[in-house]
Amino acid sequence: MKLVLEIMLVSDDAAFLTRLKRIAGKAHISHCESISELKKHLGSAVFDIIVFAVRPGGKEQDEFKNFLKQLEQEHPQTQVLVLVDRNDIEIGIDSLSMGAFHYCRLPVSDTELSLLIDAAIKDRPHVVKTESEQDKPLLRLGPLLGQSARMQTVFEQIQQAAETDIHVLIMGETGTGKELAARAIHQFSRRRRNPFLPINLGALPRDLVASELFGHQKGAFTGASEQHIGLFERAGEGTVILDEIESIDEKVQVSLLRLIENKKFNRLGGTKTITCHARIIGVTNENLRYLIDQGLFRKDLFYRLDVFTITMPPLRENIEDIPLLIQHFISLYNRTFNKKIKRVDDAALRLLTLYEWPGNVRELKNVIQRAVLVCEADEIQSEHMPSRLRGKTAKSDKTPMSIYFDVGTPLQQVEREMIIQALRVSNNNRTEAARLLGISRRALYNKLHTHGLD
Repeated sequence: MKLVLEIMLVSDDAAFLTRLKRIAGKAHISHCESISELKKHLGSAVFDIIVFAVRPGGKEQDEFKNFLKQLEQEHPQTQVLVLVDRNDIEIGIDSLSMGAFHYCRLPVSDTELSLLIDAAIKDRPHVVKTESEQDKPLLRLGPLLGQSARMQTVFEQIQQAAETDIHVLIMGETGTGKELAARAIHQFSRRRRNPFLPINLGALPRDLVASELFGHQKGAFTGASEQHIGLFERAGEGTVILDEIESIDEKVQVSLLRLIENKKFNRLGGTKTITCHARIIGVTNENLRYLIDQGLFRKDLFYRLDVFTITMPPLRENIEDIPLLIQHFISLYNRTFNKKIKRVDDAALRLLTLYEWPGNVRELKNVIQRAVLVCEADEIQSEHMPSRLRGKTAKSDKTPMSIYFDVGTPLQQVEREMIIQALRVSNNNRTEAARLLGISRRALYNKLHTHGLD
């Protein structure tokens, strides 16, 4: 997949913009003159590199530093280059601790700027692996992290979806990164220069959902004092993320189905037919098939969205990703809180890997944020964990299971005997048995059924 590099220049110097366009070659260059203007762009676009060629002074310096922290948290896939005057070297140095990739002094030569951009490109997250990287897991894709087999599958599906214009359905529990996956699809697609517009439908009053999506004409209903342009119209050829799509009522479901089928819609109270060029990504943490059976979600709408489905795995089924995520969050909050924490001790790591994580990656992020905040040394310990994690028992992770098989034993028989042994060692505690086997409880229940052990 060949991608066009997206660079944003923040500068009030028109001549510098001309230089950057010449130096960056085929890259697409966007431009704004201030941080406040940049924030508006970040709401609907993703950039590989942001070049700051501004001269903040006084209180603006604090605003600039705070914004760099925010940028690192919310857009970790973006590389930041800071160009400063000779008298502002301290700002450049500080920017490195706030998440910037590099800084240099103004004036900067074409050669030096070109080398900086090349270095930032080489260091940014890769989407396509080289031949030498084929056997290595992809640790990051856009804003997503993971090295487990499940996350590698998700990364592959995201890249496949990004190469097409088909609508996508992303499913998964709360906190698994569904919107981040949607953002990655947009970031690596041909639509990446266009708006990225997420909307949480469940957070809106039901009688306002249709207006927010399709817009309305003045006088369309009580309180419609002026025309309102809806999300699909504002999106243009961008991407619309419909979060909690299961929450919309029957009438809106019908309107959405028609839009998907015909790529056309009308504003509420309007007669003009508007063509929709946007891509739709539906997001849900509910079992839509169950809702269909209950008569709460239209089957035909589900099948229109279910052309390409990505299921985000819960963290409890991806415990091998926990150390990587911990390292990332510690680095993130070291900068936020000006800490120098280097590691998590074995006892704390054991608590983090034993916990079920009902809130998934989002909950882990919050736990590490708190731990970094309260930790005064360079090592996070179990005392820095919240009480719900410290309540775990002190059982050994390596409970011995003495079972041996001859070479040639069918794999199904090996699996069945291992499950029986795990249940025996755990006194038939299925949660503990699943932990010993390194699988989720749901996976264990499925295997119990498969082997006739339930």
